[in-house]
Amino acid sequence: MSVLLDVLRRHFPEFLSGFFVTFRVVAISLAIAISVGTLVGALRVAPLRALRWIGTTYVEAFRNVPLLVLIFISFLGLRRAGIGIGPWVAGTASLGLYTAAYVAEAIRSGVFAVGKGQIDASLSLGLTYRRTMTKIILPQAARTVIPPLGNLLIAMIKNSAIIGASILALPDLLKQARILQARTFQTNETFFWAAAGYLVLTLSATFVVRRLERRLAIRR
Repeated sequence: MSVLLDVLRRHFPEFLSGFFVTFRVVAISLAIAISVGTLVGALRVAPLRALRWIGTTYVEAFRNVPLLVLIFISFLGLRRAGIGIGPWVAGTASLGLYTAAYVAEAIRSGVFAVGKGQIDASLSLGLTYRRTMTKIILPQAARTVIPPLGNLLIAMIKNSAIIGASILALPDLLKQARILQARTFQTNETFFWAAAGYLVLTLSATFVVRRLERRLAIRR
């Protein structure tokens, strides 16, 4: 125990720096995932077949390609094509767009839970499909998909470690732990505190999601 505490005391600034980098990566990626996933989820239930095809193509493409492969494509591939993309943009965009495919499926299930009758009733009253989705359907669907979105947030936190371990080499929590392990050779102690940092993030996310679930729960 004394060795564990000594490692934390001597290298706390490095761990804290990596913790906040991981937090920033997850926050930016989550914003991308929610925005793109909501849009794609709306396309998946659109009345036009062409729009549904676009949404389905996105979901199947990003959901069935490993995240690490997307990182290689977004960073090395785009740079080879002459697009000067940086590690931060490549990492957060890859993680956000990858998770957006799962968010889209959660949103689609939430829309189906609301009921197709409300869509038909809104359209019959003269509302456009866009206003029907944004004003009536999606607000209700969002309340039913908070638990699965919480699971996706926890998965995103854990998947963010792939960014630090990949060619992007962002100085996140895992990257800082690897640097310290190579410098001190204290493998168990270093990665113990890295695991503790990820545990803090996931437990905090779980707490926030449960509060939102209780606050926005549909009273029956």
